[in-house]
Amino acid sequence: MKEAEYEAVAAGGGDTSGMNTASINERRMLLKAIESKEDQYNAEFRMLRSPFSSPGYHTTIKQAEFIHSTSKSLIYALGLLDTGLARYERRAFDIIEQVISMQDTDRSRSTFGIWPWYYEESLDQMSPPDWNWADFCGKQLVMTVKRHGDRLPEGLRAAMREAICNACDAIIIRDVGPHYTNIAIMGAFVTLIAGELYGREDYRLYGLERLEKLAAYTKPRGAFQEYNSPTYTYIAILELSKIASVAVTSRAGEICEELLDMAWESVGVHYHHATAQWSGPHSRTYRTLLRDETKAFMQLATGGALFYSPWEDLYYDEEWYLGGVACPAKHVPLFLASEVRSIKQCYEIDGKGGGKSATTFMTPEFTLGSFDCEIMWNQRRTLLAYIANGEEATYVNLRCLHDGYDYCSAVLHSDQEQGHALFGVGFLTSGGDSHPNLDRMDGRIQASDLRLRLEIGGCLDRVSAAVLPGNEGADMRIHETPLKLRTWHAAFGQDDVLRHGAPLQWEASEADGNLFIDLVLYSGVRREIDFRSLKEAALAFSLFVGREDPTTYLPKVTMDGDRIGVSGTWRERELSLNLPARPGEW
Repeated sequence: MKEAEYEAVAAGGGDTSGMNTASINERRMLLKAIESKEDQYNAEFRMLRSPFSSPGYHTTIKQAEFIHSTSKSLIYALGLLDTGLARYERRAFDIIEQVISMQDTDRSRSTFGIWPWYYEESLDQMSPPDWNWADFCGKQLVMTVKRHGDRLPEGLRAAMREAICNACDAIIIRDVGPHYTNIAIMGAFVTLIAGELYGREDYRLYGLERLEKLAAYTKPRGAFQEYNSPTYTYIAILELSKIASVAVTSRAGEICEELLDMAWESVGVHYHHATAQWSGPHSRTYRTLLRDETKAFMQLATGGALFYSPWEDLYYDEEWYLGGVACPAKHVPLFLASEVRSIKQCYEIDGKGGGKSATTFMTPEFTLGSFDCEIMWNQRRTLLAYIANGEEATYVNLRCLHDGYDYCSAVLHSDQEQGHALFGVGFLTSGGDSHPNLDRMDGRIQASDLRLRLEIGGCLDRVSAAVLPGNEGADMRIHETPLKLRTWHAAFGQDDVLRHGAPLQWEASEADGNLFIDLVLYSGVRREIDFRSLKEAALAFSLFVGREDPTTYLPKVTMDGDRIGVSGTWRERELSLNLPARPGEW
């Protein structure tokens, strides 16, 4: 791994000779996926119907049982044509015609070249429209022309060319930078392949330049901007694989192969075989346990070396078909090994000789990962452990909750050595509440509850947890693996109302199939918490995972002006934190 420390000891190895490749028949899997959506096709709207879900932004739709998605409908249309069956052609053409008609073609508008998310909501109704939809829809159209251009009716082929060029122009006008990994790749995909298809050298060169910028930005880090993200690494692998498999421009293929090699190595070294989970920390993810779709993707990409389900029962996304997705053979053993690994990686460079780092430690029984400094957004997994629990996995995830939702202006600070993470939590006065950018606050929130939570989820069989007296911490056990939480410093409040200086206490509870170990910072009548006026707000703890005796770590806690220091020796290395004593700026 470039720019990373990667150490493996006591390797158990991974034999790839037993790959179960004989039963892979992707066309059969594609046909099954298409047939499973038969009752979702709406002939009246000429689009695919799917259950409504919302991330809470862009769409103004709050409640609906079903919607008709532009992007998903185009994926389905391409899948219909990929089957090669004549009976599906007319339906595919109807869907493409319908979705093309929903594109904004008015060059005077800021939304030119993009599509709404849903048939049920126009671009003008969205808040705001999603400019990424030039990329999401454009890539499906350009791939449809690439694979099936000779099958398309002449009028539809001409309409698709116009829609693709509109999308390319919108992508170029927006000109997303390489820090926005998945859109940087998708935009390069649309423009590069469109340029090759239609002889538009301006598009082709723009797409190639965008890939060059992505490579120049990414390779010094040895990681994508969305560091170790199960969600966005998957997307990057899928889109880069498509470009590599269809691009005529040889340099584009070379760049994609280099980035794919980096991506697959990163996935492999973070994969924990005993729990079948993707070790943390995660810069962006939407679930703490891997989705079945992600596991299926890895089973397919490793040729069955990773095996979760018989091929006939395996989830299959029609977007994977002919996508060229394959983990390089040299990296497959990483997924199969049962060994001790230590990974330290600088994933964000600040231009001053420093930056942000991530640490992951793995044993055959557990994995523990942490960021050295990161906001506790609900898409982050800043301090995360997975523990083998029989044949299942149990996770332990640190969160800070404002009225039950992850609070973005809490900041994790961590110094990790193997299975011991010394960590602290501080607070910002000018960050976001539920999102880093969309709901930035001025240092004040209205709240009836604010708490730090160690959440234990996944398999809860063979799990025990007990809070210790006072605010000392908690002892936990997951199957044969002990975990110990210890408090070194806990101060929050001392404005005129908040807590009246009462000591913070840990408490245990259970709800929604999870166990919680909570440090309650405030709970009571809804009131304003003004972080700018708090005289103190700093928390410091240790989480020990494994069988080593934590009593050998007895750090000193010091106060030096506006900073709290916690420092002590663990395994012949000093673990230390230097926390802001009260909320402030980054």
